[in-house]
Amino acid sequence: MSRQDPCTASVGRRRAAVVGLGARARMFTEALTGPFADRIDLVGLCDTNAHRMAVHNTWIAADHPGHAPVPAYAAAEFEEMLRRERVDLVVVCGVDRSHDHYIVRALEAGCDVVTEKPMTTDAERARRVLDARRRTGREVRVAFNYRYNPVHSAVRELLASGEIGEVGSVHFEWLLDLRHGADYFRRWHRDRANSGGLLVHKSTHHFDLVNWWLGTRPETVFAQGGLFFYGDEAGRRRGLARDYDRAHGSPAAEGDPFALRLEDSPVLSALYLDAEREDGYHRDRNVFGPGVTIEDDMAVLVRYASGATLTYHLTAYAPWEGYRIAFNGSEGRLELLVEESTWTRPHVRVTGASPVLHGAETADEAGRTELLVRRFWERPRAVEVATGEGGHGGGDVRMLADLFGDRAPDALGRAADAVDGARSLVTGLAANRSLETGAPVAAREVLDV
Repeated sequence: MSRQDPCTASVGRRRAAVVGLGARARMFTEALTGPFADRIDLVGLCDTNAHRMAVHNTWIAADHPGHAPVPAYAAAEFEEMLRRERVDLVVVCGVDRSHDHYIVRALEAGCDVVTEKPMTTDAERARRVLDARRRTGREVRVAFNYRYNPVHSAVRELLASGEIGEVGSVHFEWLLDLRHGADYFRRWHRDRANSGGLLVHKSTHHFDLVNWWLGTRPETVFAQGGLFFYGDEAGRRRGLARDYDRAHGSPAAEGDPFALRLEDSPVLSALYLDAEREDGYHRDRNVFGPGVTIEDDMAVLVRYASGATLTYHLTAYAPWEGYRIAFNGSEGRLELLVEESTWTRPHVRVTGASPVLHGAETADEAGRTELLVRRFWERPRAVEVATGEGGHGGGDVRMLADLFGDRAPDALGRAADAVDGARSLVTGLAANRSLETGAPVAAREVLDV
């Protein structure tokens, strides 16, 4: 198919469509109908569930009175939408395993693509995306919002400036609290076939940061871990299990601090509870029920092409949320502590768009951010960084401006393309293979990128 068929851009304006209209898509539909509406027309919505598309149109109309409904298309009508609406930019936000399906079809139709992370869920799908990008010459951008968090940008600047010399090792611990961590075990992510597991779905953010911070790529990966806290067996063993499949309408879920009550949130009710009649998808599964096929506690050791090593740990059942990162260099050490919450309050009534509440949203749980430079023979020096407003420490707002606004030169190289997306996957995919085999895995054997 030619590069101009069927996605022909209007002069001076782009025509965008969003595929996958879950909660995450709202950030993109709001951006495209709000701050970037002067340069981009949102001309198509595509999803497997018509109700969810109608909900997004309702929100758009409420935010922008008089805005015409955005044309909605079933998943089977994706290519028809591209042709009929003359789309030239596709934003992919669906279930992780579906990303490559829409990315490749959009590229072959002549469109550029912005995709949520992870770019996809396995090596074969990643190769399909890379091949399509080469064949078509179109652009793929991966929405790595963590790169745009000001404190992460400051880390990049400090390392690039040689503040601690050559980096020899990185220690990286990421903690998901009992609200956030549990949420991955309530929804489609709990099935490895959908998400690739947390080492792909969640950790791809973190592995991308290390690749970007160090300007290198992984060579060898070794991992250990398993399902320690969630799932039916662990729940029974610790007396946490309750006899229900999903929380809504279940007396057994009453008083369970791990249960999500969709009816408390108008947004979650509209987007999921009211949409169940079309596809039967339940957003509020029992985290201690059967059917969990992903891990919740994982340790990974990585050696990079630069010679540096990474020790990484992800815990999905912590009492607080945040992360600690330390870089050991030939001239000192750089340390970052981010406390998104200092503890987790049980039985919080969620009324917004997400069941995940961070410390900034619950003042008595709020933590701190501390960035320290510890050079040899010198006192520690704190680096003050303004985090900014908006999701992910201000990263979302900055990322959207880079994706949809004027592209200014960026010495930090925060824009992530398909190769970056693939390299972020390599570590998680190799770690998954190592979990299966018990042996170290060469990254190139998984995906040579």
